[in-house]
Amino acid sequence: MGIFNKDEAHTLIVGSGRLGASLANELSDQGKNVIVVDSDKSSFRKLSPSFGGLTVTGDATSINVLKEAQIEKAGVVIVVTNDDNINIMISQMAKELFDREKVISRLYDPDRRTVYEGFEIDLIYPAVLSVNEINRILQEKDSEER
Repeated sequence: MGIFNKDEAHTLIVGSGRLGASLANELSDQGKNVIVVDSDKSSFRKLSPSFGGLTVTGDATSINVLKEAQIEKAGVVIVVTNDDNINIMISQMAKELFDREKVISRLYDPDRRTVYEGFEIDLIYPAVLSVNEINRILQEKDSEER
């Protein structure tokens, strides 16, 4: 992998699916330090050949795996696995056990947001984002037809 400045804060991404790998590639292309954690080593194939960060294979609900991924030095923790329960657990661990200030988590079911209350975790809801984008496109189409 590429150059990684150990003195500089990094972004820790948990989950190397389409979203996690795309984020990791984008941040790496911007010259940012990135560490990606995934329990499935084959998921790292989604990272581009130019990816300059580090990868850690393991279950990120494990404190040892998070420590291996240097969570204590992470400026931002982004949790984007495909499981809401895992995202909730890792996000809360990042906040409570490792005192990470900036934690962003994907949540498929917006009704579960109450689990995050009081943790100051930024949430991304794919379903809500999709609805908003579809509405924006429809409004554009309506205004073009007038």
